[in-house]
Amino acid sequence: MISKNQIKFISSLQQKKFRKEHGLFIAEGEKVCRDLIESGWVVQSVFMTEEFRKEKFSRWTKKVSYEIVSEKELEKISLLSTPQQIIAIAEIPAPVFKSELIRNELTLMLDGIKDPGNLGTILRIADWFGLGNVICSENCADAFNPKTVQATMGSLFRVNIFYKPLREVFHELSGKNIPVYGTLLSGSDIYKQKLSSHGIILIGSESHGISDELLPFITSAISIPSFSNSSGKKADSLNAAMAAAIVCSEFRRRS
Repeated sequence: MISKNQIKFISSLQQKKFRKEHGLFIAEGEKVCRDLIESGWVVQSVFMTEEFRKEKFSRWTKKVSYEIVSEKELEKISLLSTPQQIIAIAEIPAPVFKSELIRNELTLMLDGIKDPGNLGTILRIADWFGLGNVICSENCADAFNPKTVQATMGSLFRVNIFYKPLREVFHELSGKNIPVYGTLLSGSDIYKQKLSSHGIILIGSESHGISDELLPFITSAISIPSFSNSSGKKADSLNAAMAAAIVCSEFRRRS
């Protein structure tokens, strides 16, 4: 049985300040929890129904200690409108950024991506295209927000995520000859632009784009051309996650 204090504590992890204070986050659902447990991240607690234990968990190759709870109890700690049959509480890792990590890699850098679902989708895209490191500005959404965790569908546990002032990162990379591709509406057509197999792909927020202070660090401005045949009003931009997927796909296609 889950105590009232446990329910209160787990519910508090919806808020960033409590996640930061305790260094913990919530994962829900079979896919996300299984990927979490298999990742080797430190899992503090697992709650599941007896039905889930018999039908699903009993077949998992990697096991952790768990507590059986009723569906009603699970509903009390679930953050989803439709509760899943398993919830895990795990420690938030603290990877240390070093420029050597990205020197010969293709890396995503995100400037001001505020929507948790969008960020989660971008992390999933990075995982799909084999980008092992994502650098976020400090005003990006929290990668361990429950909505972000859910949107990653487990990719969160396969990508290193760093939160740093982006100007500091660029200064740290100064002189290392790492190309920086900034996605700008005024940029050159990505399909005609010469692309490197390594470098930084810088993506700004949908509402404000890339911050003015970061523009001087861009070595190649790129854009995704519109092929709309509409004679009237048409879309003036793409969702940040869509743009990330298209850009990453083109980089990988070239390499």
